[in-house]
Amino acid sequence: MQKILRVNMANRDFKIEDVPQKYAAMGGRALTSQLIADEVPATCNALGEFNKLVIAPGLLSGTQAPSSGRLSVGGKSPLTGGIKEANAGGITSQKLANLGIKAIIIEGKPAGKGFSLLKITPDGMEMLPVDDLAGKGTYEVTAICRQRYGDKVAVITIGPAGEMLMPSAGVTNNDSDGNSSRYAGRGGLGAVMGSKGLKAIVVDCPKTFDAPVQDPVRFKAAAKKFAKILLDHPVCGQGLPAYGTNVLMNIINEAGALPVRNFSYGRFDKAGEVSGEKLAEVANARGGKATHACHPGCVMRCSNVYPMPDGKVCSPIEYETAWGFGPNLEISDLDVVAKLNYICNDVGLDTVEAGCTLGVLAEAGAIPFGDGPVAIAALEEVGNGTPLGRIIGSGATNAGKVFGVTRVPAVKGQGIPAYDPRSCKGNGVTYATTTMGADHTAGYAVTANILKVGGFVDPTQKGGQVELSRNLQVATAAIDASGLCLFVAFAVLDNPEGLPTIVEMINAQYGTALTVDDVVALGQSILKTERQFNKEAGFTKADDRLPEFFSKEVFAPHNTQFDVSDEELDEVFNF
Repeated sequence: MQKILRVNMANRDFKIEDVPQKYAAMGGRALTSQLIADEVPATCNALGEFNKLVIAPGLLSGTQAPSSGRLSVGGKSPLTGGIKEANAGGITSQKLANLGIKAIIIEGKPAGKGFSLLKITPDGMEMLPVDDLAGKGTYEVTAICRQRYGDKVAVITIGPAGEMLMPSAGVTNNDSDGNSSRYAGRGGLGAVMGSKGLKAIVVDCPKTFDAPVQDPVRFKAAAKKFAKILLDHPVCGQGLPAYGTNVLMNIINEAGALPVRNFSYGRFDKAGEVSGEKLAEVANARGGKATHACHPGCVMRCSNVYPMPDGKVCSPIEYETAWGFGPNLEISDLDVVAKLNYICNDVGLDTVEAGCTLGVLAEAGAIPFGDGPVAIAALEEVGNGTPLGRIIGSGATNAGKVFGVTRVPAVKGQGIPAYDPRSCKGNGVTYATTTMGADHTAGYAVTANILKVGGFVDPTQKGGQVELSRNLQVATAAIDASGLCLFVAFAVLDNPEGLPTIVEMINAQYGTALTVDDVVALGQSILKTERQFNKEAGFTKADDRLPEFFSKEVFAPHNTQFDVSDEELDEVFNF
């Protein structure tokens, strides 16, 4: 029997609730967004007592469905002021699902200072004071928790950035190796967790793939078929397993869509030095792992383990992070990128937002472009809580206001990642219109724009981009509800049996009779719920726009501008 765990931090107690019928068919992003819409006042202070943090495994999490261990974390974002779902790998989602926990709702706010830890086991729950963990980085906290409670536990935690309520703080959990670096990073949900006085959640469950399945034989056949669909695809079965997500560095650079020097031009002559191929070479030479599973049962294995010269390990360096700390800052030293990544992971800061923010600081002349040691020194200020550190931890939009910079690549207060909207216009439409603030994962048009997956839409022309983004945003919302990794979309878009096989797995697990049309309707429903919350929070059409410099500045090498009109952007959600 599935249940909801409701935790009240005002008095540090909790209760177990039956799942209302309204939520019975929901998981992941569908559930986090619906609970936030139902229980959180849209106009509340994101760091106040009325906001809530919701943690939910996906519908397929905890089963043998391949690559299905993704976790959704939701709340009102202190960065964007709107609704937020951030998605992470790691081992937590599968453990929660195997404990029958459909969602954890963290609500209320303690009157005093101090931090607590919520421990969840098959025998029950308890709340423990952990002021001794306050101020510690996520790596140390995770190691301590694994020593205290067992090396197989899942640890959800925040770093000092979350404790200091920085608007771009993230929520991390660990992978099977104990690396505390699987982040629900975007939107400042780590600050929401910090505002609740919750330092960590420990989930102790010995099972990984034993969530209830009503028709095991049917489910096993569908899961086997879906694994083959993934492994037979050139991206899911070859590119990602060979070089991880950073395989994109050279591809996006060649396409002329790599944002360099704070989105000034589209190619970086030293991109190869921070590419997936280079990362694999260095990681293997140092005894690391070129690719690695971010959660059990992942067949794509697009994470990595990168040993640094100081003996510490950064896991993983994703493409968007390598871009943010590399070409975006005109830095071509992979060890510098790894160090910046490690600092963010430890202090609990979203790497994409941090990269965008450092780009704004460089634009302002506060730090120089191309200077790795200075960038490292600046980012280290975050953990120290200095004025500069707090500015960096507040995100790119806020840093732009402080330093008087108008060329700030952000939408709804959230930094734009890794693909320039002028030479990947489908992503530009997604950045402008998604409920989440600028977020490439909300509708990853790189598929058809650059990788020619699911067809081809010319990335430098505006034709077809609205329809492409619309369809991808709908599909992505549904995938985020399933617990499947977003990267299954590459295979699903190219194989007509992909989506029906996902539906078959869900039907076999829950004894339902869903159709592909039902899954599309689910995605649409999620987006409508999120947009209604944002409307109630005060968002208007004016918030569904890119910064004006993207339509004014000509972007080399294709000499493009973002020319999708406001009227066309307003058509994205016409469904």
